Order: sequence, then structure tokens, then C-alpha cells
Amino acid sequence: MRRSMLGALHPDTLASLSNLAVLYQAQGRYAEAEVLLKEALEGSRATLGPRHPATLATLSNLAVLYQAQGRYAEAEVVLKEALEGNRATLGPRHPDTLTSLNNLAALYQAQGRYTEAEPLLQQAVTLRREVLGPHQPATLTSLNNLATLYKAQGRFTEAEPLLQQAVTLRQEVLGPRHRAMAESG
Repeated sequence: MRRSMLGALHPDTLASLSNLAVLYQAQGRYAEAEVLLKEALEGSRATLGPRHPATLATLSNLAVLYQAQGRYAEAEVVLKEALEGNRATLGPRHPDTLTSLNNLAALYQAQGRYTEAEPLLQQAVTLRREVLGPHQPATLTSLNNLATLYKAQGRFTEAEPLLQQAVTLRQEVLGPRHRAMAESG
């Protein structure tokens, strides 16, 4: 409907394409999601430019799709482009930049590339604490990711206090029965 009313390259149309693609990905409909994300990305680059936040968000969505499929090399290229674009456009401390940083670290962690993931996660935790505060869910996600990285490496004495901190803060923010409590650790 948006295509017919607003046009294929209207920002709202492109956002709808990206959102629909995210839904398809959640349903495991990867091929359909990829087609929509690539269409949204091409349109966003042409209409808004390569460094526009909407373009960078679509890039990030595409990277997450690639990672979900195990297409790590493609995901890394796209995540690095999104991170570089967010840093240049929004600055190194913007929440979108920090999400890109966390996502790249998560990609490295998923591949067992712990020495590359660790400094990115440490930076994400530090900056998210400073920018968003210690109780913000994104901060807690990065804190939990760093703890699970240490746990995966057998660095239990470093993982334990971080996991305890993540659980305590999540309980304070969300309550002990929230589904995110099951995700801690």
C-alpha cells in the first residue's frame, strides 16, 4: 500500500520493507527477508544516502540476517560498514554506534574469535554505561555478552562478578519474573 501511495523510494516505504524483512527473518524466511532488505538498502542508499541512519539501520538488519544464516564473512563486511558509518555520522558514543559495536563483537564471539570480540565488548560496556546508564537494557546486554565471552574461555573468575551484576541490575529494572532473567548467563 505504501508503495502505491508514497512510491517505492519513499523513506516510509523503505522502512516498511526493512520491518517486514525482520519479521520474515524471525519466521525463518531468510530468502524473502534478504530480497526485501537488499531492496530497502538499495532504495535507502539512492534516496537518503549511504550514511543516513535509516540506511545504516538497514545495513545492520542485513548483517544480522547473514549472521543468523551462518554467513559470517558477509555479516562482518556489512557490520563493519554499519559501524564505520555510524561512527562517522552519529559519533562514537551514539546508541546506534554502540549497538553496531556490540553486534560486531557478538559476531566475533559466535565464531570463537574471542581476542577480537573482547576489546569491542569491553568498549561497548564502558560506553553504554556512560551514555545510557548502568540499568539500561542495552548496557545489560553488553555486560552479559562480555560475561558469556569470559565464561566461554573458561575465565570463570572474571565472568562470575559480571554475571552477578547483570542479574542484579536486570532484577532491579525488570523484576525477577521477566523473561530476560532467563537470558542472563
